[in-house]
Amino acid sequence: MNRDPSLLVIAVALIAFGIYRALYLPGMLAGPSTPLLFVGFLLEAVFGIAAGIAVWRGAGAAPLLIVLLGASIALTALIEIALGVAPWLYALLAAVVALVVAVVLARYVAGRRTMRQQAQ
Repeated sequence: MNRDPSLLVIAVALIAFGIYRALYLPGMLAGPSTPLLFVGFLLEAVFGIAAGIAVWRGAGAAPLLIVLLGASIALTALIEIALGVAPWLYALLAAVVALVVAVVLARYVAGRRTMRQQAQ
């Protein structure tokens, strides 16, 4: 089975991001933290790993999972603004960039998937 190298790089990056965000969770359980912030990082970890696996396997749900990852990153940034954890301008910029990158990446993955199906 021929796999597009760019999709493999994207899949590995998404899985690595999900694992990176999952590493925040034990520290948040040990000390006093906000449940909303914990849920935000949990969603980022779950959607990052799930999106990476979906891209790796060439599943049709990959673009949706990538957009959900971007939305969870944006939601976490907005929660950080509300709690005063991060400066508002930085967190707002991170939320907008996350959404834009997620939509562009989802369209790229969907387009590559379509091209691969047409080639077969």
